[in-house]
Amino acid sequence: MRPTFIFRFLLLALAAILFVACGDDEEDVVVTSSNSNANVVTTQPEVSRLEMPRLKGGNSILLVHKTNDSYDPVNFSVEWDCDKKSQRWTCYEMHKGYGGSAGYYGEFMEDPDVPSDARFSDTNAMYRGSGFTRGHICPSADRQYSRAANKQTFYYTNMQPQYYNFNAGDNYSGFWVKMEAQLRTWTSTSGYDTIYVCKGGTIDKEEQILARIKNELIVPKYFFVALLCKNSQGYKALGFWAKHDNQVRDNVNIADYVVSIHELEELTDIDFFCNLPDDIEAHVENLPVENIKRAWGLK
Repeated sequence: MRPTFIFRFLLLALAAILFVACGDDEEDVVVTSSNSNANVVTTQPEVSRLEMPRLKGGNSILLVHKTNDSYDPVNFSVEWDCDKKSQRWTCYEMHKGYGGSAGYYGEFMEDPDVPSDARFSDTNAMYRGSGFTRGHICPSADRQYSRAANKQTFYYTNMQPQYYNFNAGDNYSGFWVKMEAQLRTWTSTSGYDTIYVCKGGTIDKEEQILARIKNELIVPKYFFVALLCKNSQGYKALGFWAKHDNQVRDNVNIADYVVSIHELEELTDIDFFCNLPDDIEAHVENLPVENIKRAWGLK
């Protein structure tokens, strides 16, 4: 065998080995770089980003919203179902330094990237008098580093109808707002260098649809969150699954809503973090819930 061939073979073998370890509850795992379920890159290279789930396709489109900020030019991405006129999920990244004081833009608006025949002619009119709030999926508070980034979070493609007590509630006691606050806390905490986020409401299964406003705008019966943390030690993942109701809860403990990513995938039929190498993906998505809580500091 020629020396050059042996050298190349060793380099390839070395490049194929990765390690994943995050926290005391995750052991070192030797993994290969194969990836059988990754998104296929065509005209949108952003589909290969780690926060991106596997695209459903069909009559759904991927909306990638960008700004000219010095931060990551991708603000957030949305999979928009043109038939249902509803978003399936919003995904984005959180990094240290994503604070700021850009302010609350406050003007809900139609997404300029959505064809007029793929959305409601007046989405605001759909919400008016419905009894549901316009629930941000990528929150305004997560995009305070620039006015341009904050403005885009008010696109209706980044909204799902949510009950007030689920979304915010009096004294910010709702599950959704408490979960968002915890995510920002993790972002500013040592050991959470990058968090990849995918969030949304259930729109695909009839039994997971709560109602249709004016017989058209879907109200999800459940909301979900998939998080992937990357730091110097490797990766860890966490899922949240919450029933959407208007019950007043004074002492919401978000740890009660934790599920594994594997379970979340079975509930939603969405393949989260599909762009991870297969072995890393399998490891971080299948840990027991108690291990997941400990790794993320939840009780």
